[in-house]
Amino acid sequence: MMRALYTAATGMIAEQTNVDTIANNLANVNTNGYKTQRTEFKSLLYQTLQTKTTTADGEQKPVGAQVGLGTRVAAINSIYTQGSMLASESATDFALQGDGFFAIRGADGEICYTRNGNFVWGTTADDRVALLDTMGGFVLDTENNPIYIPDGVSADSMMFDQSGKIGYETPEGDYVDMEQTFGIYHFNNPAGLEKLAFSRFLPSEASGEPILEGTDITSETTVHQYFLEGSNVQVADEMVNMIIAQRAYQMNSKAITTADSMLEVANNLKR
Repeated sequence: MMRALYTAATGMIAEQTNVDTIANNLANVNTNGYKTQRTEFKSLLYQTLQTKTTTADGEQKPVGAQVGLGTRVAAINSIYTQGSMLASESATDFALQGDGFFAIRGADGEICYTRNGNFVWGTTADDRVALLDTMGGFVLDTENNPIYIPDGVSADSMMFDQSGKIGYETPEGDYVDMEQTFGIYHFNNPAGLEKLAFSRFLPSEASGEPILEGTDITSETTVHQYFLEGSNVQVADEMVNMIIAQRAYQMNSKAITTADSMLEVANNLKR
């Protein structure tokens, strides 16, 4: 009975984490580029009550008896399916269709990666106009250089195609290629990326090094201007998962109550 108390307690702790993960998914249902997360569980140690060779009545037992001691959270995985394409009126909003990520250089100089293409033109410390994310990080090209508006060119004249190439239109209507392209990277195992705030990710040993698209043929991502990639959270699925997690939590709570009642009966037995 004491074993039942601790086993059920591990179930309640694990399901609380599951509910927290689901709540975070629902909270980010309108976050651009957010990828839904899923809690994975694994069983704890097993206690052997009877081995396969135990004899109680002189006969060999072909099957043993083991009792599990509960569960724990093994991982919280992100599901990198494509989010919905949301139309935008801003010329600096970009959605990625494919497995790629934009490269962003933060204030600390570290390069991180994001699916959130909500960018703006901003003035930098050297009085140049660069393409920035909403946190002030530089959007980088394939050479990890910031993307600046050339002198004498207006922001309205900047042009981007679906391959990520960047140019601008002259007052005479001519197109000028800036010989810059969005730095779009993919990972062999995106589930291994380390999550940061503001929809940013950092590479890890599990994710592998970022691979610049165009250097291999394993991924091909297109850039869509005037669109943003929405969250891939499915509210109906998350609500069902919430109900399942809540019921599992309640069942574990009921198991604790039942074990406690049995201990109370045993404690009140009289000789």
